[in-house]
Amino acid sequence: MKKQESHDFRRGSVKRYDILTIGRSSIDLYANDIGAAFPDIKSFGAFVGGCPTNISVGVQRLGLRAALLTAVGKDPVGEFLLKFLKNEGVETRFIPHKPDHRTSAVVLGIEPPDRFPLIYYRDNCADIELTIDDVLAAPIAESRAVLISGTGLSKEPSRSATFYAAEKARSVGNQVFLDLDFRADQWHDPRAFGVVVRSALRYIDIAIGTEEEVKAATLMDLSQLTIEHSQISNPEIEGDMAAAIRTLLSAGPAALIVKRGIEGADIHLASGEVIHAAPFPVEVYNTLGAGDAFASGFIYGNLSGWGWEKSARLGNATGAIVVTRHGCANFMPTMPEVDEFVAERGGW
Repeated sequence: MKKQESHDFRRGSVKRYDILTIGRSSIDLYANDIGAAFPDIKSFGAFVGGCPTNISVGVQRLGLRAALLTAVGKDPVGEFLLKFLKNEGVETRFIPHKPDHRTSAVVLGIEPPDRFPLIYYRDNCADIELTIDDVLAAPIAESRAVLISGTGLSKEPSRSATFYAAEKARSVGNQVFLDLDFRADQWHDPRAFGVVVRSALRYIDIAIGTEEEVKAATLMDLSQLTIEHSQISNPEIEGDMAAAIRTLLSAGPAALIVKRGIEGADIHLASGEVIHAAPFPVEVYNTLGAGDAFASGFIYGNLSGWGWEKSARLGNATGAIVVTRHGCANFMPTMPEVDEFVAERGGW
């Protein structure tokens, strides 16, 4: 595919890519038996997943030019991922192979409206082996923006590589997005998530996460979060959400986008202003991938010069579309699909 160049109107320069996304990738096996308890599942569909991978496909389908820095094993699963990404037009030539490691996998049951049991197979996985050398070979200076994710910070050598990518992007004047992407079982101790994320925030322009992820990232008393819990659900543990938001914003980002599911999204600015973006109600089929779809829509709007509310509304629309579908990257909408979806619901 012939490469396109994107003009960054805010900086007056020409970039080869609109965004470079960095981090995990996987083959996602989704239950075909909708509503069946996990032990009763008879078959699975094979798709592509992983937060930065999903976002690269999402923004590419909407009309941006995306490059992806992940890593795959020398295995057929890696070939499966790369073929899909190349067919989507996502730039894959910076993705290294890690011969002694495996491309990761995720298995998901689908029991609407609120049970989606999820199992990660990431022992010895390739993408957590990204190195600083891999980042040096990536097109950071040729991209208008970079996105990193929380899981990329969970282990070495990926942690240092991810920090370095954000640092390098800021040094050349690029915008840096962080998807908090909190997966407790991917950390040696989930309480470490907040410690590491707060250290990264000085490099971040815009952070995106759910209320649970924001709370996990700002839990100052580490004894309050037990290793056994992947979410913070006890009101006595949750603390003050407003204080949590202030804590994150005080560390450096210009904005924190809080995804609130059926309630839409809130944009919290460092100035103290809060902007609400109304949701697009739909019947939920599968929630996995909705957050990455939201990020894709929001990033498209932001990099296209849209305002905060309209960018988040686009994120709400792309997220709403994906929750009505079977999976993540394979089901990201195109802009004509979004336009039709929004028009049917009264417009922006």
